[in-house]
Amino acid sequence: MTLQLTAQRRRWWWISSILVLLSIVGMAISWVQFGGPVRPGLDFIGGTRLQLERDCTKAQCDRPLEAGAIREVLTSEGLERSNVQVVGQEQQGFVISTGDLSPEARVQLQTKLSEAFGPFDPQQTQIDTVGPVLGQQLLSSGLLALLVSFAGILVYLNFRFQRDYALLAILALLHDVFITAGIFAWLGILAGYEADSLFIVALLTITGFSVNDTVVIYDRIRETIALFPDDDIDEIVDLSVNQTLGRSINTTLTTLLPLVAIYIFGGATLQNFALTLIVGFVLGAYSSIFVASTLLGWWRKRTPRSPQPINAET
Repeated sequence: MTLQLTAQRRRWWWISSILVLLSIVGMAISWVQFGGPVRPGLDFIGGTRLQLERDCTKAQCDRPLEAGAIREVLTSEGLERSNVQVVGQEQQGFVISTGDLSPEARVQLQTKLSEAFGPFDPQQTQIDTVGPVLGQQLLSSGLLALLVSFAGILVYLNFRFQRDYALLAILALLHDVFITAGIFAWLGILAGYEADSLFIVALLTITGFSVNDTVVIYDRIRETIALFPDDDIDEIVDLSVNQTLGRSINTTLTTLLPLVAIYIFGGATLQNFALTLIVGFVLGAYSSIFVASTLLGWWRKRTPRSPQPINAET
């Protein structure tokens, strides 16, 4: 079966437009509630993270822990703005992210939680503290790395292709990163997801994957234009995408399989990282096939056609 992408380009653009609009709404709500486009985690705003797990040899573990019950204890200690995430296959552990706590306050909180839910396994207890200055430095460094990666990709694509190829590829890349951030803005609002330094790492990884898929398709379009310069650009785009479709799908699926495994078995920290990559890679494959290619066909119909040099390296 041959996909007729360009004939239905408005459908794909409407889907992307709706996702972008929902992302804008989610990030606006997140900004009002949490002071950022996604809910910032401990790595960026500073504070204390406690990871505790019940010792089932000393406590009754017949029922999983409930986030609501944990929040009641936190509220009684004046920590109602804390974030709580129940973790573990049997839901016997939890992670609390809250403001900076003194050693005495941490001991008092652990005592209250132990009284409410039973003793905790000291070998599974983890306490992390990040100062607000270090958090701001991590955020600034992460955003700078993201901007530098975009600039580098733009320069590379501008040399490898013509300028319109480069600009449209960057537009598709922004589409992927923006919608990924929007989805996690909603997860922060509805499910308490917090963005940490691994979130920035995931966005950088998504940019590399997405632009690679787009380059493969644009390479084939450029080659086909050089071979059939008088053919309609929409036909060339459809032909080129269908020729590379199998490669794009196979690359995405083989990448998603280990990420799904990490999400299922990787623990609380790696789960969020894997989920970000899963969302971003799916969006990257979608935008390369349905957005970047159709945008190029639409643009080339409205601009004079120029010779398409093929680099010796391709």
